[in-house]
Amino acid sequence: MNTDTTADHCDTVIDTVSSAVIVERETLETVLSGFLARGHVLLEDVPGTGKTLTARSLAGALGLSFSRIQFTPDLLPADVTGTYVFDEQSGSFEFRPGPIFGNVVLADEINRASPKTQAALLEAMAEGQVTIEGRTHELPDPFFVIATQNPIEQDGTFPLPEAQVDRFVVKTSLGYPDEAGERELVDRRAERTDRTPAVEPSPGVDPAALRRAPEAVHVADEVRDYVVELARATRADSRVETGVSPRGTQRLFEAARALAVVRGRDYVTPDHVAEIAPVVLAHRIVLTPDARVEDVSKDAVVEDLLDDVPVPTVTYTTAPGE
Repeated sequence: MNTDTTADHCDTVIDTVSSAVIVERETLETVLSGFLARGHVLLEDVPGTGKTLTARSLAGALGLSFSRIQFTPDLLPADVTGTYVFDEQSGSFEFRPGPIFGNVVLADEINRASPKTQAALLEAMAEGQVTIEGRTHELPDPFFVIATQNPIEQDGTFPLPEAQVDRFVVKTSLGYPDEAGERELVDRRAERTDRTPAVEPSPGVDPAALRRAPEAVHVADEVRDYVVELARATRADSRVETGVSPRGTQRLFEAARALAVVRGRDYVTPDHVAEIAPVVLAHRIVLTPDARVEDVSKDAVVEDLLDDVPVPTVTYTTAPGE
């Protein structure tokens, strides 16, 4: 699949999702980039902004199966992964897969589940498999988690472990639509009888091929250095207690390549890195107690680093691959 075709397919997917949900195109590009980068996405937003519909619509546009898990404090790991059930007819135990066995899985209000249940999801996100009673079961391919959490309601929630937060390639929010967007939302509702719009698979789109596309994207040495310098700068900032891990460095590299694919480029520019860096790096850093007392935001730290780290100049005499 060439660059133009891949970009056209990405545009088709985004347009299809946009027909169902009112969300900024840049945000949908970020979510799709997370899918192409073979990672997972964390959406932090207040209720009613379209998180569930976005996840369901993306699955529909890609022609993939969709599964939703409502996380609650009493949710058990077996409720997520599945369990073995005794079959009286065969006289043996049979595995009954849980809702984690889907292509696109919405982990709704993930921070409401206990650490034990979150740990069950961690293996799935990290390894693409689940282990139940000593037996390993492979998850569908592709496997993509979109998790949500509410930033304003913290009663009855459990903080996500740093190891799990690090598994999300990007963390972003949908935000409220502007006035025109909210009016369009009402108009769309008036034109249909169902509360939730249906999304059909985008014609000609192959999710597996889209996910392979970033592997062919060229990244110049200067841009690779820029990725590393940004990640390492988080560890040297006095406001940061724990900076971005080497895994985070790799995720920034992968997300930048994925964004280049979405933008129709077969090479990564420093602008791609700078644009995707805030949603890749911010949730991975841990601020010092003093910084938290002073109400310093992680996003502000990353923005400062983007201003401080020199942006390389990369000149292509010919487009990479030509």
